[in-house]
Amino acid sequence: MRNNIKTVCGIEKYDELSKRKGFLNQLRFYWFVLSASLRDIGKKNAIKEE
Repeated sequence: MRNNIKTVCGIEKYDELSKRKGFLNQLRFYWFVLSASLRDIGKKNAIKEE
């Protein structure tokens, strides 16, 4: 799933949300992945992290 998110801030948010436990946190995580993946469909590659 992480491969579908292509911005640095999106990847940071993905990492933050994936560490949280609990039903509502997991629901928020999957909602974020869905919306970020749809938003980043047209983008080419992720910005390289340093």
